[in-house]
Amino acid sequence: MTSITALNGYGNASQPGMPATTLEPFEEHATVHAVGFDPPMQDQIGDLFRSVGLKTRMHAHLDAFAGDPSLDSGCVMVRARSALTGVMDFLSQLLRGRCTLPMIVVADRADVRMAVLAMKAGAIDFLEHPLRDHDVLEAVGRALRIDYAQRQVEAPRREWQARYARLSPRERQVMLLVAQGRLNKQVAGDLGLSEVTVKVHRSSAMRKMGARTLADLVRMADAVTASSEFGAENQLKAAPARIAVHAVEGRPRC
Repeated sequence: MTSITALNGYGNASQPGMPATTLEPFEEHATVHAVGFDPPMQDQIGDLFRSVGLKTRMHAHLDAFAGDPSLDSGCVMVRARSALTGVMDFLSQLLRGRCTLPMIVVADRADVRMAVLAMKAGAIDFLEHPLRDHDVLEAVGRALRIDYAQRQVEAPRREWQARYARLSPRERQVMLLVAQGRLNKQVAGDLGLSEVTVKVHRSSAMRKMGARTLADLVRMADAVTASSEFGAENQLKAAPARIAVHAVEGRPRC
C-alpha cells in the first residue's frame, strides 16, 4: 500500500499492476477543486481522483470556485484557455485572499508567457494537455504536501492571532513594546504608565498568550504582526516547487 504522494511513474491509477493506495490522514481530509473543465474532462478527472480515494469538487468557472465555502484544505486545479492577464490577476487575488490552497494550472499547450503568468499568480505546477494520469497525481500529491506543510506551520500562528485579538488594547501595546526589547521602565515612559502597571499588563498578556518565557512572547509578537489582519503584509506563501511544463487554459466558460 502506498500514499498518493508516493505514486510515481504510473500512467493510470486503475491500471493493472499499479499499487493500491492508502491515503495519509491529511490527504483523506483534503479536497481537490477542479475549476473550468468541460463535463467530459470533469468526469475523467473525477474518476481518476476517486480511484485513489481523493475527494473532489467540480466548479464550472472561477466565480463558482471563489464562492465555495469549503476552501479549507487541499488544492485547486484550474484550466486556463488562454494567456489572459485578467484570469491570472483574478487567481492571484483569490489565492492571496481567503483561499491559500496550492494551485495547479492546466493549459491546452505549453506557452512560456502563460507559465510565467501562472507562476506569478501563485501556481506550484503547470500542466499541458493531453493530461497523463501519473502527471496529474504527482502534481496533486505535491500540492497536498505543500498545503499540509503550510498548515502545520500556520496553525500556531492562527492560534496566537486569536489569543492576541482577545488582549486589551493596553496589553497589546505593552506586549509589542516588550517584544521590541524595551524594558518595563522604558515601556512605562513610552505609555505614560507606572512601572507596576506595565508589569501587570505584561504578566496578563503573557498569561493570555500562553507565553512561558520572554522568547515565547517575542516569537508570538513577530507572528501576529506579520499578518495582514494586523496591518502588515500577509506572508502566507506556499513552499516553492518545481514548475513542470504541462498545461493551462484561459478564462473558464460560464
